[in-house]
Amino acid sequence: MPRKKKTEAPAETATAAAKAEGDKPNKSKPVVSAILARERVITESSDDAREFYNQSRYGNVIEDGKVQLSLLEALYLVEKGRLSVTDAKSKAIAFDSFVKKASKVEPNFWIRYCVFKDMRNRGYIIKTALKFGADFRVYDRGVKPGEDHAKWIVYPVHEGEQITWYDFSAKNRVAHSTKKRLLIGVVDDEGDVTYYEIRWVRP
Repeated sequence: MPRKKKTEAPAETATAAAKAEGDKPNKSKPVVSAILARERVITESSDDAREFYNQSRYGNVIEDGKVQLSLLEALYLVEKGRLSVTDAKSKAIAFDSFVKKASKVEPNFWIRYCVFKDMRNRGYIIKTALKFGADFRVYDRGVKPGEDHAKWIVYPVHEGEQITWYDFSAKNRVAHSTKKRLLIGVVDDEGDVTYYEIRWVRP
């Protein structure tokens, strides 16, 4: 049967989280240029752009050495001062405008972004998990995709949202079948996230 555990961050204290590299604002690193292509953001071809993938596994390297980022990844890098995004007419897209555009493409975008941002700020690599039937998969600290399997699958929800027992059971089955731990990321109106980790135990 599942056991629910409330936690502020998987497998670390708040003090350790504050020291995570993701919390550090950009002070000297160059800003990479990119173009919004509806559901994805394509960067310039440069060593600085490829550093996003090589060091922190943002996006994927595509043709001509460019990096293709998800909308969530791009917005996070914009907020961190590492990315500058324009539209097809070379018009700069501000943070709020980007959120509006992305919200038309991806349902529940802002709630998902709050969880994505929180995990990245804590130093975790977080990627989509559509093939698992979940929103995200999260790798343990210090682990990159390809080096080992993800440790958690994560479902973001707003604190006012109701989850039926059927949905809850389905999420548990996905986690159990993929041999991953299940995290429910509950986002409040201020954008703060509280995690509930559910594990299966035998009575």
